[in-house]
Amino acid sequence: MNQNLFHLLAEGIVDPKATAIETPDGHRLSYADILAASARMAHALVSLGVVPGDRVAAQVEKSVPALMLYLASLRAGAVFLPLNTAYTPAEIAYFIGDATPRLFVCDPAAAPKLAPVAQAAGARLMTLGADGSGTLGEAAAAGREGDFATVPRGADDLAALLYTSGTTGRSKGAMLSHGNLVSNTRALQQAWRFDQRDVLIHALPIFHTHGLFVASNVTLFSGASMIFLPKFDPAQVLGLMGRASVLMGVPTFYVRLLAEPGLDRTSTAGMRLFVSGSAPLLAETHRAWQQRTGHAILERYGMTETNMNTSNPYEGPRVAGTVGLPLPGVEVKVTDPVSGETLPQGQIGMVEVRGPNVFKGYWQMPEKTAAELRPDGFFITGDLGCFDDNGYLQIVGRGKDLVISGGLNVYPREVETEIDALPGVVESAVIGLSHPDLGEAVTAVVVPDPDHPATESAILAALAPRLARFKLPKRVLFLDELPRNTMGKVQKNQLRDRYAGLYG
Repeated sequence: MNQNLFHLLAEGIVDPKATAIETPDGHRLSYADILAASARMAHALVSLGVVPGDRVAAQVEKSVPALMLYLASLRAGAVFLPLNTAYTPAEIAYFIGDATPRLFVCDPAAAPKLAPVAQAAGARLMTLGADGSGTLGEAAAAGREGDFATVPRGADDLAALLYTSGTTGRSKGAMLSHGNLVSNTRALQQAWRFDQRDVLIHALPIFHTHGLFVASNVTLFSGASMIFLPKFDPAQVLGLMGRASVLMGVPTFYVRLLAEPGLDRTSTAGMRLFVSGSAPLLAETHRAWQQRTGHAILERYGMTETNMNTSNPYEGPRVAGTVGLPLPGVEVKVTDPVSGETLPQGQIGMVEVRGPNVFKGYWQMPEKTAAELRPDGFFITGDLGCFDDNGYLQIVGRGKDLVISGGLNVYPREVETEIDALPGVVESAVIGLSHPDLGEAVTAVVVPDPDHPATESAILAALAPRLARFKLPKRVLFLDELPRNTMGKVQKNQLRDRYAGLYG
């Protein structure tokens, strides 16, 4: 049986005439249109020499043609490599030099500066604009038939190669199979009750797991439709809620929507689900959203190597500060970082995951793969967490962000939660900085409320009765905003670099 993700998607289409994608200008594509457009693009890829197993890399703006390139790559049996549109030519050189794609597709305007990069990597450079222009767009439109025999793939054959953010050391290419992506899509359909009646507001980028696999795959497999926005605009998104049912976003989306005066129970009355992920959602944001709209945001937990692992329940309590329960078919455990032994409920340790969603390893990094994928199939996520009394998983930070001060472990999330609850604080990030006596000193970086800013002395005084002395920050530093990546994750490595040497 053909386990190609696209073959299974196409096989499940019930109504080819139903709308699959709508753009802000009112243009609609039916499921039949998607079949035809992806077929033409797949023909173009094959004509350019793409064979099963070849990598097709793309750094293009979010658009319907860009989504068709993803689907066409799957149909042709290729391995799709989406690249962040913010990456510089120097960064692109690393990724395509490592992945050695057959094709590298970029925006027409970027071709002059990226041509040498493609040439150095031995990749053929093609272009694709958001309007379908460019050399690849022209090749797809050059009179080719709107049908294509989707290449048979097994469940373990690679569908995509996604590079981790690379906050420490060399970025790693996570190898994701057709089976990985399909199993996770179906688990999310079940967990979030998706069906053909749903309309998703798609405002996420599509170079990332969240926007490309979770949002797009779940919608298309469900026979639902999506309003495909080039970027997130809070006023536009709010205006669309009257004819949509689901929004998937990062915490920043919800913070910005809360600043919209029109956000209330009436404007969100037709929505059934708000999902947040890719970065921790502040409990304050969760509470404020529920008070304003009557909806509880559903927070879930995933990562590049595994797609989604856990989710707060669709029916049942959605607990702020937790990422919920394991998805169907997924196992999650918390282990001792040294011994690997499973820890009892309530104890903090390393989060490990096993299931059909877990990737096949890191591209051309067998030693790294062996270090993080156990022989029994559990993946060591690098995240620290614990299970609460109800079995909900709480993520307390990354293992690399753990602060060891005076030989004692300090979990940044615990300190951040206390700081974030203080008046005059918008948000915080806790890091460890080299200290001559303690090894590492707990250090807080705070974004103050511009109208009523907290002071260092006030924060430390408020924390003193609430935290053990070894957990108390030695210093509280202030920034107008915390550095984040495109998915909203705070880049603590940048903070550590910025304040290195603070304690001598």
